[in-house]
Amino acid sequence: MVFDVTEQDFQREVLDRSHQIPVVVDFWAEWCGPCRQLGPVLERAANAREGKIALAKLDTDANQGIAQAFQIQSIPAVKAFVDGRLASEFVGAQPPAAVERFFDGLVPSEADGLVAAGDEPSLRRAVELEPNRADALVPLARLLHARGDTDEALELLERVPGDFAAAGLGARIELERSESPNLEAAFAALDGGDEERALELLLEALPGADGHKDDIRKVVVGLLDELGVEHPLARDGRRRLAAALY
Repeated sequence: MVFDVTEQDFQREVLDRSHQIPVVVDFWAEWCGPCRQLGPVLERAANAREGKIALAKLDTDANQGIAQAFQIQSIPAVKAFVDGRLASEFVGAQPPAAVERFFDGLVPSEADGLVAAGDEPSLRRAVELEPNRADALVPLARLLHARGDTDEALELLERVPGDFAAAGLGARIELERSESPNLEAAFAALDGGDEERALELLLEALPGADGHKDDIRKVVVGLLDELGVEHPLARDGRRRLAAALY
């Protein structure tokens, strides 16, 4: 997976290929001493990943158009492409450890793939590999909560302090256990994907939720966090939550 590339085949060999696997481009020249030092380090890193990353070597003297297009002002310059776009880059000769970290950042880890799968066995394996990984622990806790295994769900959520989604789910479990206030309709709307209705019911419950206001607040904050800061419902929800609390 180490090959030379030119202006004529850059589109095919780099940009198009990067839709299948990441492609690292080594911009070098024969006269460049640091390039000769870095080149073998890049090649070893690419070969060690056994086809998961391609390394394209481009001679900037022979391909000045491409060098200018990517604003190469100093070499060696290394750019990584993923899905046809520049994903990461560095300039200058780097030590092997830094190059390894650069390559590692381009290849999804085993845990990344397991989290993407999203089923319970995959999530459990991801947690084994990375015990405090929030994007594995929270979805796994949701699966456990959905089937009634709330004790284990809470144990998992405790491992990600400071995570709004984890705090929100933990607070929901506590509210469901208390049964007062009755938020069954709000949680049914939330489970059904009707975030607007769920938010409305949760905010309506806040004024009379003596002793449970903080738990409801955590559920609302978790919901707003998952919607994202730019979501219109989240912007309005934050304003209404602040008004209800203060």
